[in-house]
Amino acid sequence: MPLYRDEAIVLRTHKLGEADRIITMLTRTRGRVRAVAKGVRRTKSRFGSRLEPGMVVDVQCYEGRNLDTVTQAETLAPYGDAIARDYPAYTAATAMLEVAITLTEEHEPQTQQFLLLGGALRALAERAHEPTLVLDAFLLRSLAVAGWAPSFSDCARCGAQGPHRAFSVQSGGAVCPACRPPGSSAPAPETFTLLAGLLSGDWEAADGAEPRHRSQASGLVAAFLQWHLERGVRSLRLVDRT
Repeated sequence: MPLYRDEAIVLRTHKLGEADRIITMLTRTRGRVRAVAKGVRRTKSRFGSRLEPGMVVDVQCYEGRNLDTVTQAETLAPYGDAIARDYPAYTAATAMLEVAITLTEEHEPQTQQFLLLGGALRALAERAHEPTLVLDAFLLRSLAVAGWAPSFSDCARCGAQGPHRAFSVQSGGAVCPACRPPGSSAPAPETFTLLAGLLSGDWEAADGAEPRHRSQASGLVAAFLQWHLERGVRSLRLVDRT
């Protein structure tokens, strides 16, 4: 069986048998991988807490027919431990990890998604920004990498120069009066500014946004995400937005 080594972010774990776990990881060069960590649930496991969700590790695995097998794991960034100590950060991270699983494919390289997720987890662990802002920025950028970049100024349908006042999830973002479909929302201009800042990385604008505009932006991001995924994201319901 081929042996490989890669950087990985642990996305999810499942119990297997009495002492093992199936570890779902997003790797830098191999995409999403599932591997068995044998004996990881034992007290004296050599892996310790290195294979917990949110941890960034240097992992060595044997490639198997259905599941790979973890043989070594060294901690590169213990984001999971730091995030778990803060409930708002923890709920935001949980949602990000779930979305990362949905937006990636097994054994398909997703380097941009890997870097986005690693950067977002680092921001949560270091308390660089308010957790819901980090979450919404990650969701918007991940969708853009996946091919669903929203427009927050020009019309998403006809390209008419903005800014426009209406937002349509199914149309791809801001829409002009001529293209505005029934059921479109009308966010505040400040909300559009916040959304554009989150997508582009303008943290000065994002950090200065008022709570009501942050709340409105979060609702639009969640709706946009779940429309394109064609499914709900269970972890979003648990996100602490207080």
